[in-house]
Amino acid sequence: MRIFIDADACPVKDEVYKVAARYGLKTFVVSNGFIRTPPGPMIEFVMVEAGPDIADDWIAERAEPGDIVVTSDIPLADRALKKGAAAIAPNGRAFTVDSIGSALAGRAIGEHIRSTGEITGGPRPFAAGDRSRFLQALDEAVNRERRKRR
Repeated sequence: MRIFIDADACPVKDEVYKVAARYGLKTFVVSNGFIRTPPGPMIEFVMVEAGPDIADDWIAERAEPGDIVVTSDIPLADRALKKGAAAIAPNGRAFTVDSIGSALAGRAIGEHIRSTGEITGGPRPFAAGDRSRFLQALDEAVNRERRKRR
């Protein structure tokens, strides 16, 4: 079991590091720009080339059943789920096989509305409650995947 962080603009990296350390999980921090990570063998920073979806591709190519992907990118979450990995957004929303279809559809509708010139509000600001929900969702995902391995 490993954790992959889609790290560009991820507000919960420190929380992932703490949970990963508690469970002894290898964590990959993937970004197209430098991000400072804590020292140690269990956290690996991976810098990919700049470009659309290159970090997502790196993660999706390596995610396996039992892994956890932390991302707010809905298409990456879909790819992770198709590989058998769990996917959690930084706000604590756990993507599931049952919910990913509607999330993708909502994303497509939003893109279409924006393409017509409509100004949308965008995502709501990240709040303290989101951090708490994320920690709970990540802990639940780790324990769920650990139970599957027994």
